[in-house]
Amino acid sequence: MKKGISIWSFAEPDLKKCFQLAKDAGFDGVEVALDLQGPVSMDSTKEEMLELKAYAESLGLELYSVASGLYWTYNYTSANAQNRAKAKEITKKQLEIASWLGCDTILVVPGAVNVAFEPDSEIVEYDVAYARALEALKELAPVAETYKVSIGVENVWNKFLLSPVEMADFIDKVGSDYVGSYFDVGNVLYIGYPEHWIKVLGDRIKKVHFKDYRRKAGDLHGFVDLLSGEVNWPAVMEQLKNIQYDGWVTAEMLPPYTHYPETILYNTSNAMDKIIGR
Repeated sequence: MKKGISIWSFAEPDLKKCFQLAKDAGFDGVEVALDLQGPVSMDSTKEEMLELKAYAESLGLELYSVASGLYWTYNYTSANAQNRAKAKEITKKQLEIASWLGCDTILVVPGAVNVAFEPDSEIVEYDVAYARALEALKELAPVAETYKVSIGVENVWNKFLLSPVEMADFIDKVGSDYVGSYFDVGNVLYIGYPEHWIKVLGDRIKKVHFKDYRRKAGDLHGFVDLLSGEVNWPAVMEQLKNIQYDGWVTAEMLPPYTHYPETILYNTSNAMDKIIGR
């Protein structure tokens, strides 16, 4: 397996310095993220992305995936049609940027019935959310195929697609080899067991996020350093082996440490080596 780190795990604002830190900490690659502004944004050009890719390659790093936090503001399931349209444009830009960077996957949040950590956020009826998300991804699947970049649907705290059976069925209904699961190990802990999800999702899994969690917290404060939570890592790795997954595993450590924040990179890298057996 290849060992990656999410750009959200860095306190350092300079992307190139983040790449240097990732290399020093022993990672094979970095998952970048699309935002409205910044080095990877809705306004980014091909030339800018090729320069970024070249810099990463000069350090011996791969850029393999593009995430985005914009889906909490703009999503496929919103009652607002303009909001839904914006979410699709974000996905299309992610796909374009991913193709420029040489990434084979993007991460999308498929929308929400309600955002678990934002109780005042919009509430969408479950069946309506399902229909809207399915319609959007069926529309976007041919775009992904054109770019030869897969869309990974993340299981996340959105009160939506709450079981591996439902997630698998949803992906199958989209009906494209370019739409699959971006499976987040830690996000499952509050509703289930990641090893069960891996078994059910099987080869639908495009990419994997590593996080750890303590159920007793019951909120975002439950996310902890790898190996200090309740994820059964031997069971997770056994199931990944059973489905013959040998791709990228990406640590998404949120938030970085308050003091000496770069330390989280080295601690995480060491923990991942133990987990994946390096």
